[in-house]
Amino acid sequence: MGEMVDFPSNGQTGSGYLATPASGRGPGVIVIQEWWGLVPHIRDVSDRFALAGFVALAPDLFHGRTTREPDEAGKLLMELQLDRAGRDMLGAARWLASNERTAGDRVGIVGFCMGGALALYAASLSDVFAAVVPFYPYFGVTAAARPDLTKIRGAVLGHFATEDGAYSPDQVSAVERQLRDAGVDVEFVWYQGADHAFFNDARPEVYKPEASQRAWDQTVSFLRKHLAATPAPV
Repeated sequence: MGEMVDFPSNGQTGSGYLATPASGRGPGVIVIQEWWGLVPHIRDVSDRFALAGFVALAPDLFHGRTTREPDEAGKLLMELQLDRAGRDMLGAARWLASNERTAGDRVGIVGFCMGGALALYAASLSDVFAAVVPFYPYFGVTAAARPDLTKIRGAVLGHFATEDGAYSPDQVSAVERQLRDAGVDVEFVWYQGADHAFFNDARPEVYKPEASQRAWDQTVSFLRKHLAATPAPV
């Protein structure tokens, strides 16, 4: 269903996995990886978005490197250059928004773990994002950059797990309050008994089918609502 494509990235070239619906056209969604890289699970998520009618692009933020080992994944995360990742995400989003297969002038962005925090970060950099969906974001990846989340100009739907040690309820509440005070349309959903990465069906030790399906259904509905008509804000 999908293919690898290249896109401009602020004077350089980025690449990513593009999945297109059977109709050939639909709302655009950027899919941001976990710390494992552009692995089959992220490609599968992109394919699922295509089956739901979206044009999905997952930029390869690790530039060809992937792993299944947590220690190596941690090294890849530490080596990630946030400014380059930002350029890659914005380059992917602008390429997708202007692509003839994409309906609307703006796109959505969905990210998992590391990618959840990066999705919020990217949305603070550009108004090309009409909808933002972070799954159990690891805020540590963007902490040094101190992203100004009040600049987000899209609606936000966050998915959080009660057993996740990557963040505290107080930390999540502070982020939600910051967004709400800035006038952002925001909803954070908690999944009781779920742990970090509960959506990842390639990791049976943490995968929670019921929570995963509920989060998926909410995400698809949210994206359809906010990407139905996406003129750029004035």
